[in-house]
Amino acid sequence: MATISAAGIGSGLDVDSIVSQLVAIERRPIDLLKQQATKLSTQLSSFGLMQSYVGNLQSAASQLTGTTLWAKTAATSSDATSVGVTPSAGAAAGSYSIEVSQLARSQSLATGAYADSATVLGQGTLTFTRGDGSTAEVVIGADDTTLAGIRDRINASNAGVSASIVNDASGARLVFTATSTGLDAAVTRIDVVGDAGLQALAFEQGVGGSVTETQTARNALASINGLAIESTSNTLTNVVEGLTLTLSRTTTSAVNVQVSADNEAMKKAVQDFVNAYNDISKYLAKETAYDEATKKAGSLQGDRTAIGLIGQLRSLVSQTSGASSVFTSLSSVGVELQRDGTLKLNETRFNDALTQRTELARAFSNSDDDNPGNNGFAERFRLLTNAVVGADGLLTARSEGLRATIRRNEQQQERYEDRIALVEQRLLRQYTALDASMGQLNSLSNYVNQQMTAISNWNKSK
Repeated sequence: MATISAAGIGSGLDVDSIVSQLVAIERRPIDLLKQQATKLSTQLSSFGLMQSYVGNLQSAASQLTGTTLWAKTAATSSDATSVGVTPSAGAAAGSYSIEVSQLARSQSLATGAYADSATVLGQGTLTFTRGDGSTAEVVIGADDTTLAGIRDRINASNAGVSASIVNDASGARLVFTATSTGLDAAVTRIDVVGDAGLQALAFEQGVGGSVTETQTARNALASINGLAIESTSNTLTNVVEGLTLTLSRTTTSAVNVQVSADNEAMKKAVQDFVNAYNDISKYLAKETAYDEATKKAGSLQGDRTAIGLIGQLRSLVSQTSGASSVFTSLSSVGVELQRDGTLKLNETRFNDALTQRTELARAFSNSDDDNPGNNGFAERFRLLTNAVVGADGLLTARSEGLRATIRRNEQQQERYEDRIALVEQRLLRQYTALDASMGQLNSLSNYVNQQMTAISNWNKSK
């Protein structure tokens, strides 16, 4: 007699495998969200790089629109070991013949000799009078009565002199040195009110006493293009407007200082602009293209913001400007467009343009709110980059939009994960119950088969 069977059911049901496959189907929307999140993160990273490149172009353009660059000068000295020169804004181009007959130096005074630095002189007040008529008062208290104590008190008092102890064959001497060079800083008098020992520090220039002038102060003496100059310092600031001259040695012949426009600084600024433009141009070209070799699209392929920026940049390169009547295009100053869309600085043409620095500066930096056609080349790039990467700029807004989309994506993933966790629990309950039911049916089937077999065997035995 035939038996009853239930193939593939009962306790042999693989509940975990079934639930896992069903949950995998439920997870497909999350997988799509994760793919989307990866793409969004890549785009955000690409926009971050784009902002960085545009920011560099913004900085380079801003440098070319400022007045500092075009007024910058360079200065050279025919003998920098004798006369050093440092230019600042406003230095006029020209040549200066400089002779130095005397360097400024500081004054030194020395007291008589004492046994050692612990010798007690006493308490009181020292009043230093300097060549410019100014005075400084130093109070010597009970804790400062020794030679060393007086030294330390003077050094802590900002009196215009520094004090030290010098030991020679005769003993310890207190030495006063003016903290600045020149006659104005020299001490002309030291008035003392106090103990007898302290009175030995009294001094009057030109009058004998226990304090002697071991080195007289001097002013610097020089001539610039035949004009006599006297200075309390060896650093001459704005004697020639815009120049700082540092006198280091006396001269036996004239030192020539040459001041001219800093053409190298201007050339470097333009080259920096070219480099910054090329960086963003190459980046956008690569990221908006499809690579046939790798069969992969750039992270910004089809992105309207990136493609639009490419068009705006190229448009500015080709536009003419009315800022200068001499230089009306970037190519006219040596900034030339190449076949691959990058720029190159033609140094020969740019050097020629530098001979008309005023017009060149206007061509790059002129700003005209009423007539944008008269804006200089760099000013146009500055305005564009400000609009792109400023606080309310296009790339700034786009990046914020991408971040917001990524946040929403993450929230959607979290909601799906929560829902799938509940679905998984429900499926486990359902299929576990089904497995149990099938197990019971399988047991019943086995029992029925056994009974049928027993009946069949009984019938045969009759």
